[in-house]
Amino acid sequence: MKAIPFKKLGPGLLFAGAAIGVSHLVQSTRAGADFGFGLLWALILVNIIKYPFFQFGPRYASATGNSLLVGYMKLGKPVLWVYFFLTLATMFTIQTSVTIVTAGIAVQLFGITNDVAIWSVAITILCAAILAIGKYRILDKLMKVIIITLTISTLVAVFFAFRESVTNQGMGTPANLLQIIPTEGAAVAFLIAFMGWMPAPLDISIWHSLWTLEKRDTGKDAMRNSIFDFNIGYAGAVVLGICFMTLGALVMFGTGETFSPRGGVFAGQLINMYTASLGDWATLLIGLAAFTTMFSTTLTTLDASPRGLEATTSLLGFGFKKRGYLFYLIVLILGTCGILFFLISEMGALVKVATILSFLTAPFYAICNYLSFKDESVPKEARISKGMDLLSIVSIIALLGFSIWYVITLF
Repeated sequence: MKAIPFKKLGPGLLFAGAAIGVSHLVQSTRAGADFGFGLLWALILVNIIKYPFFQFGPRYASATGNSLLVGYMKLGKPVLWVYFFLTLATMFTIQTSVTIVTAGIAVQLFGITNDVAIWSVAITILCAAILAIGKYRILDKLMKVIIITLTISTLVAVFFAFRESVTNQGMGTPANLLQIIPTEGAAVAFLIAFMGWMPAPLDISIWHSLWTLEKRDTGKDAMRNSIFDFNIGYAGAVVLGICFMTLGALVMFGTGETFSPRGGVFAGQLINMYTASLGDWATLLIGLAAFTTMFSTTLTTLDASPRGLEATTSLLGFGFKKRGYLFYLIVLILGTCGILFFLISEMGALVKVATILSFLTAPFYAICNYLSFKDESVPKEARISKGMDLLSIVSIIALLGFSIWYVITLF
């Protein structure tokens, strides 16, 4: 088999950049801190369950030359309208939450000002400038640098945390290796949020299909290249999820620390705890790993939501014929800044709503992605195998089951 040139990689790394964010830095670290390695089963299981539906994004785009949104359109306009309203309902909250965490880390690393709102606006403007000037081309190149930096810094941090744990048993009790199925309400709610955003909400499969089209990889190897690219990004997201859980388990498990629900405060607690355990030298390393994690998410989500809305409104027959992307980018920036300055006190509730929607709508995206491949426009050579078909059906049932479990627990 021929090797895939490095320059062919791109959308898969953008997927990794979007996925490796709050789910990894916050949720995985908290899982390790609270349960040791007890929720490792959940991390691995949910990545297996979601794998087919994430892969359908680049597979559909490279096979048909269209985004998954076209597949949704063929299922009926109401399906596309559901996606449109779900995006509007969650994109401002998601963008604000990832930006605040990024800003909180920037405060710890760079200082200058302790005002998280000012840092959030500055980061948003920087990301918007990158996207408005360079668009996909610069996003593609920049993300390769960010993901490589993130991977190296995180692996180094895990190495030193493991060495420190072996040397003096860390700060607290040894990490728990026993696998746990939570039964208490708060623990179940955390598990659902953890699985809902691990490695990412399923609507990112649509973003991935749009990025694949932007890559414009054509030819007989386009399918192979896009799936290989996706597998690299997906494997990276899984490995780094395990790394952040490991960091939480080795450094924080058993310390009795309680994490703040506020993103900026959490960032400070995270870096300070690593520094207390590993030494002052770790501040820059952990800070760099954390900042690149969240900056990549902030940048990719700021690009993806406007891109998805532009494609959706075009298919539905309204919106802008030109500069629709720029319009929705401005709308997202204004909405994010509005929450930062006027609704920041409600941020916890908004994030909770976004998390619940992301989890409860996972079966919707899974079913739509699966049915899109049943359309006759998909070439036979691009159809999924019997094994992937079976995994998809089992995974849809599992996602429905988890959603029902959550609703029962909630009420």
